[in-house]
Amino acid sequence: MHREHQVRQGLLAVEALLKAHALWQSEAPESAAFNSTQPFFLDTMRPLEWLQWVLIPRMHALLDAEAELPQNFAIAPYYEMALEAEIPARRELLVHLSALDALFIVPDR
Repeated sequence: MHREHQVRQGLLAVEALLKAHALWQSEAPESAAFNSTQPFFLDTMRPLEWLQWVLIPRMHALLDAEAELPQNFAIAPYYEMALEAEIPARRELLVHLSALDALFIVPDR
């Protein structure tokens, strides 16, 4: 399976998990929330908002455009710290995010 297909499947799995646990929002944050210059939009969005409204759409856009994907990219460590323990499916979400991260690791040549 090609890496791009694996990334797409990983993104869809994260989306499905969020939807299954009623963590997927039906309305986007206010437009000003997208003007952040902070990593993960820390100052304008909650962690799951950034995942839904920024990361997932941007990754799909890169895949649709057949653009180069990021390298040595990791988000699971942030989510390990940012997600509260009582978030439904926290552990499963971290597993999916770690699997996605593994697809972005480029070994030294």
